[in-house]
Amino acid sequence: MQLKDVDNDDCLYQLLLYLVIKMGCNCDYVTTGVAGLDPHYDNCISTWSELHPGKEYPKNADGSIRLLNEHLQGLEVDILYHLGLDTQSYDLPAMFGDVKFVCIGGTKYRMREFAEYIAKELDLPCKGSKLVNLTKHSQRYAMYKVGPVLSVSHGIGIPSMTTLLQEVMKLISYAKMKDPIIFRIGTSGGVSIPAGSVVVSSFGLSGMLEKTYSIPVLGKMRSIPAKLDSRLCQEVHSLASDKDDFRTYIGGTMAADDFYRGQARLDGPFCDYTEADKMEFLNTLCNLGVRNIEMEATAFSAFTREAGIRASIVCVTFLDRLLGDQVTPSKATMMDWQKRPMIVVGRYIKEYINKQ
Repeated sequence: MQLKDVDNDDCLYQLLLYLVIKMGCNCDYVTTGVAGLDPHYDNCISTWSELHPGKEYPKNADGSIRLLNEHLQGLEVDILYHLGLDTQSYDLPAMFGDVKFVCIGGTKYRMREFAEYIAKELDLPCKGSKLVNLTKHSQRYAMYKVGPVLSVSHGIGIPSMTTLLQEVMKLISYAKMKDPIIFRIGTSGGVSIPAGSVVVSSFGLSGMLEKTYSIPVLGKMRSIPAKLDSRLCQEVHSLASDKDDFRTYIGGTMAADDFYRGQARLDGPFCDYTEADKMEFLNTLCNLGVRNIEMEATAFSAFTREAGIRASIVCVTFLDRLLGDQVTPSKATMMDWQKRPMIVVGRYIKEYINKQ
């Protein structure tokens, strides 16, 4: 290894990275001692080239993330427009450098509720009226910081979610968060599992039944693998408890671009297929290992994987789609069920905190 024409910080980084490569593994394991777990996270340096052939490794030696878009380096200031933040007016490392977990979900209410929940679980004095929406200037999303946890709303569907997610990824990099983990917590429709169950997603599946997220770029379609970190998925699922009053499953998650026809519903304003067609499609999903349907999984899986950031999706199901299309539980029941992904993710976060 040659260290020529570099400043002291870069020289130190190169030295640390060289040592990490020589050691062969840089996984900062959160859960250990559980049989059957994959030996490495998907962004471990020892497996990166195998899982991402030809792609530069995105993590620095200290665990922070390097975004591989060279155009960002030419910006004097990067404006994170939808977060109401920028790299000039705010000291992002000071504000967010201690964050380990970024948890995103659909509604502002749910993510404020999660911030209050995790504050209580971690015994931190950042709940209720003390919570501050850090994106209030953007008036688009809501973001709350509770110790090492950032809780952010992303709206509904892939366009809204990816707008938020990509700016969060830039925030993660600029703030120099160490070995960050992103969770999406939300609601979904189940596929052949009871309503109220929790699903830890293993992959995202498109409406074309492909494990990819396809996006048009410069007039051409690009397909990105929609895979989530296997070990992280296993770790989260391993914390399920027999004392829970709900079941937790591992399975694929279909991401639809539409709530009605895109999810094979019969109760939308348009429907040009039969109930038999619907059931055949849902059974096909089941046979492919899909356990729930929502509207973000493919893009979330693809973008976090591409960035080299560990990520997981944990959703509760409001119904079994094989039994019907309409969401019929009472508001009180749904509000209670919405807490179940928070419980599962909260356990994982506490597992990490207790080891520090």
